[in-house]
Formats: sequence, C-alpha cells, structure tokens
Amino acid sequence: MHVDETDLPGLGVRKDFMTASGRRIGVVVHRDGTTEFIVSTWDDPDTCQASIPLTGQETTTLAQLLGGQLIVNQLTEEHRDVPGIVTRQFSILQDSPFRDRPMGAASIRTRSGVSIVAIMREGEVIPSPGPDVVLHRGDLLVAVGTLEGLDKAAEILRKG
Repeated sequence: MHVDETDLPGLGVRKDFMTASGRRIGVVVHRDGTTEFIVSTWDDPDTCQASIPLTGQETTTLAQLLGGQLIVNQLTEEHRDVPGIVTRQFSILQDSPFRDRPMGAASIRTRSGVSIVAIMREGEVIPSPGPDVVLHRGDLLVAVGTLEGLDKAAEILRKG
C-alpha cells in the first residue's frame, strides 16, 4: 500500500493513504510531538472531513489495536490449516498479578501449553519475547495454542 508523506512547513508531516472504499486516512505528526488522526476527501487530500487530536497514550492505544490485530490475522492465516491451533490476544491490565514482572514469572507455556509469540507495546512489536521481558500495563500479548490452553493462559494472566 502506498503512503503519501507531505511536509507541512512549520507544522509537521502528514502521512496518509487511500482506502479501498475511496477514503483518505492518515495522521499529522506535529513538530511538538502531538498527533492528529485525519480523514480527507478522496479527490482533495487538503480537504479534511475529520480531525481528531490524539494524546500520546491514545496514539499508542490505537497503534496497538491496529497492529495487534494485524499480527493476529497473519498468524491465524498461517495456522489456518493446522487443526486445533488458535491465535488470541491478551491485555495486561492494571490489576494483573504479572504487571511489572518478568513474563517468565507467569510460566504460561509450562502451565497452559500456550506460546506468547509477540508483545505489542507502545506501537512497537517485540517478537518472540523471552521470559525476562517485563510485562507492563497496556501490553498486548499475542498467543498461539489450543482453545483450552488459551483459556487457561487468560485465567493465569487474570488471577495468577
């Protein structure tokens, strides 16, 4: 997919692309570090139909929502022909007993047979995280396993 990048002198940079439905969506990254989500008309990228300012945390959350789903979709497609293998996402919540602790403390693979294949954190992907990676509130864990194993992993992350 082609992303158009346009310098906005004195303001920042606009990055956008055309969707299959004919809408232009993107972001404006301002020089001061703030971000704006934008929707423009298909025929005139300078005519903005919607502009939503995002805080740093909102930008991170949106990136995790979109990026995490992309990873899950790719893994689901790769495992489509493997009977019994499912991909699921888990969020580390404020009250998770493993928040601010190494992932290995949860012993998810040993206790449930599930593999954590990636962590989405602040818009970045940590592929194949090791047991020493510390889990933080807001992390999105991408896991692969059986339905039963994934249910057990969800319980472990919630209750310990």
